[in-house]
Amino acid sequence: MPLLKNRLALLTDATGDQLLTGMVRGIEKESLRVTPAGKLAQTPHPLALGSALTHPKITTDYSEALLEFITPPFRDADLVLQTLEDIHRFTYHRIGDELLWANSMPCQLSGDSDIPVGYYGTSNIGKMKSVYRVGLGHRYGRLMQTIAGIHYNFSAPDSLWEMLRKAENPGQSLQNFKTENYFALIRNFRRYFWLLLYLFGASPGVCRSFVRGREHRLIPFGKDDHSLYAPDATSLRMGDLGYQSTAQEQLIVCYNDLHSYVTTLRGALVKPYPAYESVGLKDHHGEYHQLSTHLLQIENEFYSTIRPKRTTNTEETPLRALWERGVEYIEVRCIDLNPYQPLGIDREQIDFLDIFLLTCLLASSPDTDDQEYRNILDNQRRTVYRGRNPLLTLRDGGGERSLLEWAEAIFADMAPVASMMDDHHGDDRYQKTLLSLRHRLKDPSLTPSARMLEEMAETNQTFFRVAMKYATQHREYFLDTPLDRETETHYQQLARESLRQQQEIEQRDDRSFDQFLADYYRQYDFQL
Repeated sequence: MPLLKNRLALLTDATGDQLLTGMVRGIEKESLRVTPAGKLAQTPHPLALGSALTHPKITTDYSEALLEFITPPFRDADLVLQTLEDIHRFTYHRIGDELLWANSMPCQLSGDSDIPVGYYGTSNIGKMKSVYRVGLGHRYGRLMQTIAGIHYNFSAPDSLWEMLRKAENPGQSLQNFKTENYFALIRNFRRYFWLLLYLFGASPGVCRSFVRGREHRLIPFGKDDHSLYAPDATSLRMGDLGYQSTAQEQLIVCYNDLHSYVTTLRGALVKPYPAYESVGLKDHHGEYHQLSTHLLQIENEFYSTIRPKRTTNTEETPLRALWERGVEYIEVRCIDLNPYQPLGIDREQIDFLDIFLLTCLLASSPDTDDQEYRNILDNQRRTVYRGRNPLLTLRDGGGERSLLEWAEAIFADMAPVASMMDDHHGDDRYQKTLLSLRHRLKDPSLTPSARMLEEMAETNQTFFRVAMKYATQHREYFLDTPLDRETETHYQQLARESLRQQQEIEQRDDRSFDQFLADYYRQYDFQL
């Protein structure tokens, strides 16, 4: 990869430590609240945690029972993990005897009717969030919305971008250069993210209750009728049982540049979709079934493995923010919860993600054509169900390529990037990370997905029982050590302030919900 080699040489010769130590990352981590018996909690979002609408660090995703913890962006990866640990500890001391489910695939479920939709108060923006979730339930069913995962937010510092811009395209504005190259990162990520599914996938099986009444290709785990699995699966969460949509299969979003991305995604946000028109916008009482009858209600409904992101202003649509101000960071969305880690992720995985993403950023990244688009989807499906099969091949161009051989080649490209990162940080942790995780290529039994199935076999326990074991262990871990007084006070103040902010928003509303929605969707009417 000539571009990768040239950029590495440029960065290696640089004297500014901020080029790489200035990388910023943040984590959004989802976890289901469950009862001591392992059933989905039916209790509302605890008031002691604050407002799910306005709290900056503790909110809910789809369901009242699906907590989402958000760290601010930090340069220090250890600070990201410490913040995530503090949030967990504060939460555990306020949810009584409930537990946080440790796995991505959910606990025992009774059906859609027992999955409470998130509630965000009476304001227009709060109602919009709830109606959006009601719409997801009508479109895809609520069971799918109980799957949890980790979103990893990543950005490179302006000093790095500026150095590359001056060397490669000094006539281009810094923001346009960043946007163009973030899309290049995204294209490379999409080509190679199957490697993350192999290395970190931790959802090879599910409770039978999750697929009740649905078509699937899973088989019983030995004599265990309660657990279903695929023998070489890595991340069922990322397959057709997870965040996938047959309706969205017709939606081909182009990542070749900002214009094509905004154009293709906006089309799905403004054009009616017959199947969702049949659901109806409102019921006969005038209550909303969904926000719109379009293929996508809002941008978040598009189930992508990675997204270009831009911080939005109040009530601003993400797509308009992107178009007007360019890409600010990227969000990786294909990471399973690691049930063996109390936080669902550890420093080694963060370090690997940083190496992987920086390699995707620095390497050449040609535009994606229709053939490669199909290859990417097919490689995802193959890795989800057969990723640990040593004979598995993936599609590369018009041919086939061994997953393991291709993975070794990617590791080889990452090696000089890890070395350069170590030079900038003054240690060898990144090279050690690559060495450690490379062992999983030669020995698939070291992967989290294989470890889960092996433990089920050795202990003769169901997926549910093994998952419950780790949820219980993690609960004890967080409850054993209280927060220090300063941190405890800080999170108490955040909770109180968030409740006050929600009340202010509700009192400030001066439009009907119909008018609010009309004003919101009018933002998609901008000149490209």
